[in-house]
Parts: sequence; structure tokens; C-alpha cells
Amino acid sequence: MIQLITPFFLLFLLLRSSTATATTTTLTATTTTTISQQFKEAPKFYNSPECPSIVINTHAPTTTATDASTVHVAMTLDAAYIRGSMAAILSVLQHSSCPENIIFHFVTSSSSNTAVLRATIVNSFTYLKFNIYRFEDSLVSGLISTSIRAALDCPLNYARSYLANILPIHVSRVVYLDSDLVLVDDIAKLAATPLGDSILAAPEYCNANFAFYFTPTFWSNPSLSSTFSDRKPCYFNTGVMVMDLDRWRAGEYTTKIEEWMELQKRMRIYELGSLPPFLLVFAGKIAPVNHRWNQHGLGGDNYRGLCRDLHPGPVSLLHWSGKSKPWVRLDAERPCPLDALWAPYDLLKPPFSFDS
Repeated sequence: MIQLITPFFLLFLLLRSSTATATTTTLTATTTTTISQQFKEAPKFYNSPECPSIVINTHAPTTTATDASTVHVAMTLDAAYIRGSMAAILSVLQHSSCPENIIFHFVTSSSSNTAVLRATIVNSFTYLKFNIYRFEDSLVSGLISTSIRAALDCPLNYARSYLANILPIHVSRVVYLDSDLVLVDDIAKLAATPLGDSILAAPEYCNANFAFYFTPTFWSNPSLSSTFSDRKPCYFNTGVMVMDLDRWRAGEYTTKIEEWMELQKRMRIYELGSLPPFLLVFAGKIAPVNHRWNQHGLGGDNYRGLCRDLHPGPVSLLHWSGKSKPWVRLDAERPCPLDALWAPYDLLKPPFSFDS
């Protein structure tokens, strides 16, 4: 006997099928990705004829190259700042004379979806030489004290203090870059900064009020304030640094930074996240870098994030350090004038692009 399917029963089947499909799609989306944005494929950049060739060991567990002409770049990588990271990578490659000689080292949180972050990089930069390393949040989570801005308290923000332990031993010098910047000059020039006897190099700002970075408790305690008695400390921004990892490892500087963080947990001596421990260990002891390599503060102060102008002088790197980021202001249609300099490096696909 043939059973007829009523229109109502057919409608029920259709609704049930569509609901099941939607549920499956939702589950797949939530379990395979933590990044809602899609990015365009970046153009490929080639070495100029005078660039020396580097030998890449493709049989090693990670991409390695020990040639002196190799530029190693370290950055943190997470879903929250991925849009800024993509723009920064593009700017580095676009302005390099030898882009094929650059190896990127991306450090991610142990709680991040590393596979999705890797796929995001590969989809836009199919030719990029890079490694991804997981940073265990537990290494530093117990040492972090609350600061004036929640974003500064993210464990990944402290990964720069552990680069000597995270990166392979053959990486002896690295340029560390934040995700909220773009270069408009050849990164090889920055990487070649003479370090002398110093552990790291960065642009110094000796006109800044250095006392501002530490609490009255610190300055009123002679045993603490005497830390700077034998040096002339100046503020420097840790978002752009050239680091000698061999010397860092030999001097156990990660331990020195951790000791100050442990003290901070017992008595409040600073307010600004991962920056003050660097200042305590290195201020007055670093190799200077021309200010053109860190036109910082373009994201405004840490309280209101107001628009700022460039510092006087030439520009090789623009850095939106501070509360506001250019992509956020552009999306809100409330950009600062200088955000127009970041926009050309934005690889985000339009919401309804044909190739999405």
C-alpha cells in the first residue's frame, strides 16, 4: 500500500532538514575557526638581483637558516590582533629589498587555535617562510599584576620576555615587532643595528618623564630606586626591538625580568604591564636606534586614545601603540588622520566580496 505524503508532513521534513543542516554548519564553524575575518591573498615579493641567497633546511622540524643575510622577525599572533598582524607582515615584505631572506617567528598563546592561525597566514602569504611556537600562558599568568588597561594583562603580551627560550637556538638575533605597526622602509636596515656590548637596541626617548613609569612606592624606597643609580635611564618602547638572543640566554635575562614581576606582586611598583620590567632591567643599557624606526603612540594614550601627530623627523615605522587601533577606528568611520597611512596594508576582504 502506498502512503501519501501530505503537504504538512512534507513541510515538517523540510524544516527538520534545514534545522539539522544549520546546526551542523554552526558546530563546524565554532569548532574549526576562531577568526571571523577573511583576508585577501597578498602579492608575492621577490629578492632584488643583489640579494645573497640563503639555504633553507626543509628537512628540519622548523624552517632554519643561519646565513648572516637572513633577517629573523618575531611577532605574537592571536585572533584579536590578526588583522593588524597581517598588515604588519605585508608592510615588512613590501618594503624589503630581500623579502625572500626574511623568516617570521610567530608566537601564539597555548589556548589559541594554532591550526586556524597558520591557515590564515598561509592563505594570504602562500610563499612566506615562517614558524609558529606555542607560548604556555602558565609560565607568566601567576606573575601578571593588573594594569591600567586590560589588554596589557594578556599573557601573550609578556611572550617577548621569553623569546630566547621559545625560538630555536640557531636564532641569535631577532627583530621583535608588535602587531599594531607598519614599516615603510627596509627591515634589514633595522636588523643590522650595531649592538655593541648591549643585549638589545631600541629607539630611546630621554625627554619623557621616566619617573612616570613607576609608583611613588618605588621611588621612595632607596633599595629599589638605586637600581638606576649607575645609569642614565630613558624610556623606550618594547614594541620595536633588536635583540641578541645569545647574550640574553647567557645572561639569563628572562629570570631577571621575572624577579621584578614577582616583586610587583608583593608591592605595587609600576602600573603599565610588561613594559616596566624591561625598563628596570635594560633602561640606560641599550643600544640606541634612530627615532624614525618607532613613530609610536599613534593609538593615543592608554586612557582616551586621542588622535596624535607624528613626531618631528623622518619615518621608517609607524606604530599605533596606545588604546586605539587604526582598524577599529576605520570600521567605526571615526579614523584619525594618520590611520589613512595604515589602510593600504589592510588585507581584510570586504564583507560581500565576490571571492569570499
